[in-house]
Amino acid sequence: MTVKVNPRSEGDVTVIVLDGEINSTTSGGLQAQLLPFIQPGVEVLIDLTGVSYVSSAGLRTLLIVHRRAQQLEAGIILVGLSDEVRFVMNATGFLDFFRIGDDVDSELERAGR
Repeated sequence: MTVKVNPRSEGDVTVIVLDGEINSTTSGGLQAQLLPFIQPGVEVLIDLTGVSYVSSAGLRTLLIVHRRAQQLEAGIILVGLSDEVRFVMNATGFLDFFRIGDDVDSELERAGR
């Protein structure tokens, strides 16, 4: 099983649409695919609408992405969190690390795209 990663640029915002489960099998590959998009000063919008499950390994991957973004002064916005993913991230305190938005279009509009 894999997580499909579909990146695109919307002006100076990078939108990355994920589809699949983020678990111990998929998290390493996902991390390798996400980290190159984290660049100094870049805003990255990660759309989790297609993600139905995030394990502790998946949370670790998101934390590594968050830490890289902090180091490079990049922005990370998560959108499209399912109730289950939101619950897991809230219960573990991970929601505090990220800016959370409703959907891609709303966040792009907010950013003036």
